[in-house]
Amino acid sequence: RLRILLHQKIDMRIVIFALLVSAAAAYQATPSARRTFLQKSALVAASPLVSPLLPLPASAEVVVPEQITTEFPFPEDWGLTFKYEEDASKVREHMLLATGLGKGAPKMEAYGKNMKKEMVDFVSYYRRFPAVAGKPSFSTLYTAINVLAGHYTSYGFKYPLPEKRRKRLYQEYAEVEKSLKRGR
Repeated sequence: RLRILLHQKIDMRIVIFALLVSAAAAYQATPSARRTFLQKSALVAASPLVSPLLPLPASAEVVVPEQITTEFPFPEDWGLTFKYEEDASKVREHMLLATGLGKGAPKMEAYGKNMKKEMVDFVSYYRRFPAVAGKPSFSTLYTAINVLAGHYTSYGFKYPLPEKRRKRLYQEYAEVEKSLKRGR
């Protein structure tokens, strides 16, 4: 059974390679007849039908921890230090905790208000610098900030994040951490 799956995977790669080669041939610089071009471009048009069958690079599977509904360590280090790596790491850590807060967690509203202010301050300050705004860590963190801030705006600070949104945020936090470790 494994052999059949491997054989099908190899066959699919051959089909995809043939599609790519024929697509490249269709767009060669040498003049070609309209009919030839249309015939070959039909193969290119068919490639979106095949692309769902391609194995895509899997994003790291992230384990979503249980929501916190009991006492938790409330940070005292809110605000920016104006050193990007430190601030990005701190905002990420604070967002990680905010994402994990469940219904009935003590100080959830106060945490959410501090979190939203810190996120707004972070984005407002660092997006002005092209050297920082172009970093993958900033881009991914900015996306996560928009998700969490949007949740606070729509549902308030007392309502916990839905499971699907939490999972996506934890994936983004993992990407931010990887990017920061690489200095990107």
